[in-house]
Amino acid sequence: MTESSAPPALPRRKSCLVPVLVGVIAVLVVAIGLIWWNNRAIKPVQLSAEEKAVVEAKVEALQVEAPATPAEPTYEKGKKEIVLTDRELNGLLNEHTTLGDKLKFELGTDAINARLETDLDPDLPVVGGKKLKARARFIVKTEEGVPSLVLEDLTVWGVSLPNDWLAQLKGKDLLGEILGGGEGGKIAGIEEMSVEPGQLKIRLKE
Repeated sequence: MTESSAPPALPRRKSCLVPVLVGVIAVLVVAIGLIWWNNRAIKPVQLSAEEKAVVEAKVEALQVEAPATPAEPTYEKGKKEIVLTDRELNGLLNEHTTLGDKLKFELGTDAINARLETDLDPDLPVVGGKKLKARARFIVKTEEGVPSLVLEDLTVWGVSLPNDWLAQLKGKDLLGEILGGGEGGKIAGIEEMSVEPGQLKIRLKE
């Protein structure tokens, strides 16, 4: 008699728990504005005193003071355009938040690239205690007088997440929906917003 061969082992089905958890984490990251992210360590940008003064002048749109004793009081309007470099943008992030060593922005042509690197809560299932490394790309444009910030991609641990895992956030105008009060909403006070390599430009309305 010949020994009967053992039946072939059935392939084990992969659990969908891990990708679902990753998707949930990614949605939370986007929802709280942590957007977005590469594999190298992020160092906070420390602005010098001179650089801080320049940034504050841009943000506050300081006006030129009139002479001490003018014959007739004069008034000069402030600038309508604010221009921030990516270094200044990251410096403000480090100065006014706790994200300076976790989140970094890079400015390109009509786009903002962001990357995030942070440790996850040890109590999270499966991925607890691991380092989250993610990056995202946003398209910045102004059409018919309406500036928009649209999420083009979100990648977590090297995997570009599908839109279904992100509550259909891809392709949506995040600025309009969050700050403009709904889809197609306008942002009060901003006429135009544009991005080019190394610079973010914001033009204010009258």
